[in-house]
Amino acid sequence: MSDTAVYAAGAVVWRLIDGKLRVLLIHRTKYRDVTLPKGKVDPGEMLAETAVREVREETGIRVALGVPVGVSKYWMRPKRQKVVHYWAAEATDDAIRASSFVPNHEIAAIEWVSVKKARGRLSYPVDVEILENFARLVDDGVLHTFPLIALRHAKAVSRSDWDGADAERPLTEKGLRHAKAIVAPLRAFGVRRIVTSDAERCRQTVAPLEKKLGRVARVTAKISQDAWEDGTADVRFVVGKRVRSRKPAVLCSHGPVLPGILSEMALATGTMHGSYVSSASALNVAAFSVVHLSVTNPGSGIISIETHEPKL
Repeated sequence: MSDTAVYAAGAVVWRLIDGKLRVLLIHRTKYRDVTLPKGKVDPGEMLAETAVREVREETGIRVALGVPVGVSKYWMRPKRQKVVHYWAAEATDDAIRASSFVPNHEIAAIEWVSVKKARGRLSYPVDVEILENFARLVDDGVLHTFPLIALRHAKAVSRSDWDGADAERPLTEKGLRHAKAIVAPLRAFGVRRIVTSDAERCRQTVAPLEKKLGRVARVTAKISQDAWEDGTADVRFVVGKRVRSRKPAVLCSHGPVLPGILSEMALATGTMHGSYVSSASALNVAAFSVVHLSVTNPGSGIISIETHEPKL
């Protein structure tokens, strides 16, 4: 990120009404315009976290992020660039019913319209470009997606400073802070299932997420570093099970194992192994890559991969 740019995040929020696709537009009070829900990143936030928060604040609807649909850039006074990241995000029937939106001093109204009508109503060309990116996904038949997330454990005590077994190395104080910091960004993608290496540093990394979700992680040696090094790992089994489940999940593992995890995700979905797969596995501690797959046909290949990292 640039120090001079202003960063924001939002979403193309969609739902099916009687089988017909509708997208959500907001009518802003102050600017008297029609736009997509979005807002500025708060200090310490990651972009995905911002997108979910802003959608809820502006529309009252809690969403989980789907596929990224582009980045808009435009200039603000005085000569500062605004960079806005967008995702597709489904508004479920339950989320609609739970919404407490009422017109206020910021948002005069929200409106569900067809993609065709949205093109004509949006006030800004940059928003129309994002909508067109979303429309192409719809045309490609990948509206319903689910994420598999490869997470590298947070910073652990170094081997040189640890006398016990490698698998028992705990997180540092910074590592513990970042384990808490990534909870909201992971939840932004709708994660409900957690699979983790049995190493202590991985278990500590997902502990705050377990607590927030009220769910217990599936602990396995099949994606541990020890098993990877001695040849007893079974990454294919773990990844294959998660692909077949078609449910949002996070897999917490280690730097040396992550390339195998991403490669197996590509193989399991019939995706050509390109440099982007290798890049997505080269994660710093506490960083994660989100692999988006089609719910209806996960074997059709990876739709997109995005990487997120807390400020270290």
